[in-house]
Amino acid sequence: MSISDPANLGRWGEEWASLFLNACGYRVVATRYRRPGGEIDLIMRGGDRLVFVEVKTRGQGHLGYPEETIQPRQLSRMRRLARIYLQEHPERRARAYRFDVIVVEFGGEGSETRLRHYPGVG
Repeated sequence: MSISDPANLGRWGEEWASLFLNACGYRVVATRYRRPGGEIDLIMRGGDRLVFVEVKTRGQGHLGYPEETIQPRQLSRMRRLARIYLQEHPERRARAYRFDVIVVEFGGEGSETRLRHYPGVG
């Protein structure tokens, strides 16, 4: 997979985020959950909590911080999609849920890749 292609870079970042959360004790429930009006990149479960995750991936050469691209409108869309997901999958309801953002910055071949996790953003 060539991560110079933006779509592949995004999938690569989601894989990194998923591996990170797995190492933290979470398990994947769904990936790229799509409905009209949006997508949730990852849905994870940790104990009795569901975590709806937005992954922001950037390649080398991008200016600014990817976290700055998260807007209230996007968080509102995530909450709406999470409600739809929970209605469609009542068997996966959890006592608690939260919304996280994970930023993955690819440093380029031979450079450090960085990951930052922001739990409970919305």
